[in-house]
Amino acid sequence: QVQLVESGGGLVQAGGSLRLSCAVSGRFRSNTPIGWFRQAPGKERELVADISWTDGTYYRDSVRGRFTISRDSAKNTVYLQMNSLKPEDTAVYYCATALGRQRVGVDPDYWGQGTQVTVSS
Repeated sequence: QVQLVESGGGLVQAGGSLRLSCAVSGRFRSNTPIGWFRQAPGKERELVADISWTDGTYYRDSVRGRFTISRDSAKNTVYLQMNSLKPEDTAVYYCATALGRQRVGVDPDYWGQGTQVTVSS
């Protein structure tokens, strides 16, 4: 079993920044792939960014250049630094992992409970 706990969400004005944290515990390798997903009201959940087992990174086009995913293996934590936030970034953000894979993909094995990010215009 693996547990993921997100934190760091909140309300911020457009142009502001937030850093989300995903603390991982349980039975996992330190280089397990982690993905950040988000789901806005009325929309499907989408992959925002992920970090692979070799620390390669992926970003969806709409956040590339504004968001940065990183890993602190000593703390078993993955971060999502979000800069230049826009109202369209408003969503519940989830971290997730897929054991035994190089990347998280679209069907992770374990999910966190989510953290709300609200960007006001």
